[in-house]
Amino acid sequence: MSGPVLVFDSGVGGLSVLRELRVLAPDQRYVYVADDAAFPYGNWEEAALKRHMIALFGELIARWQPRLVLIACNTASTLAIDALRKAYPGETFVGTVPAIKPAAERTRSGIVAVLATPGTVKRQYTRDLIRDYADTCHVRLVGSSNLAALAETYMRDGFVDEAAVLAEIEPCFIEIDGRRTDIVVLACTHYPFLVNRMRKVAPWPVDWIDPAEAIARRAQSLLAQGARGGTGEADIAVFTSGRADASRGHLMKGFGLAVAGAGATPAA
Repeated sequence: MSGPVLVFDSGVGGLSVLRELRVLAPDQRYVYVADDAAFPYGNWEEAALKRHMIALFGELIARWQPRLVLIACNTASTLAIDALRKAYPGETFVGTVPAIKPAAERTRSGIVAVLATPGTVKRQYTRDLIRDYADTCHVRLVGSSNLAALAETYMRDGFVDEAAVLAEIEPCFIEIDGRRTDIVVLACTHYPFLVNRMRKVAPWPVDWIDPAEAIARRAQSLLAQGARGGTGEADIAVFTSGRADASRGHLMKGFGLAVAGAGATPAA
C-alpha cells in the first residue's frame, strides 16, 4: 500500500509520537488526525466511544487509504484497537499502551505510578498488563481528569498553571515502608509535553517513562517492510471539529504540518 501514515489521537498529544516517528521514518507522508470534536476520550462511556471510533475510522480509511494507522492514544488503544482490527482486517494498526513492563524492569524501589486518563486507568487491559508484567511491584494507578486538557492549553498558549499540574500528579508520589515511588509511567501521549513542568513541581525526583520512541520504533519496523508511502504531497493535520484557528495552525506548522479543511475527511 502506498498511502500515507495516519497518526491518530483525540487531540494534539499524539504529536509526541509523530515527532519520534518522523526521526525514524522521515521519508513517509503523514496525515495527523485529531478527533477534537470528541475530546477528551477519557470522559466517554466505553461502548459509545468504541462505536464512535469504528464509524470514524471507516471514514478516515476510505478517504486516506493509509498504509499504516498509528493510534497515538492510550485510551483509544486500550479500548478499541482489537475492535478496529476486526472491523478493518485489511489495515495495519499500531497501538499505544501503558509502558508498565519497562517500568517494572527498571524500578529499584518497587513502587511505580501509572499516570493516565480515567478511561485508561479503569480498563481491564491496563490491569492485565500489571498482572502479567508487574506482579512483584506496587503499582499506583492515577487517573487524571484534567492533565490532558492542561497539556492542550500549554501547547496552544505556551503557559500552564503549575499548581494545577501538581494537583494532578501528586497522587503518584507515595511512600511505603521507607520506599518511594521512583518511576511514573506517562500513559497518555499528551503528558510528555508537560514533563518539564512535572519535574519542576514534583515532590521528589523520579524517572518519567515516555513510550513515544518505543511506539515509533514499532511503527517504523512495519513501515520498513514496504516502499515509501504517499505521492510527494505535504504532511497535513486534520481536526474533526473543523476548527482550525490561528493558534492551532501555528502549532501544527511547528510540527511541519499544514492544517487541512474542515471535518474528518477533507480534500487533500
